[in-house]
Amino acid sequence: MLENVVEFFRNLPAKKCVECGNEIDEQHECYGSKCDNCMDPGKH
Repeated sequence: MLENVVEFFRNLPAKKCVECGNEIDEQHECYGSKCDNCMDPGKH
């Protein structure tokens, strides 16, 4: 059973930013939906 859960998370697609569409560099199962650049454009 544990293997199925691990496989599930391993097979999740990469998250994409809802604003710019770039792939988000973080854990795919997290709740964030924007990349660092879109969350704080003044930083980058």
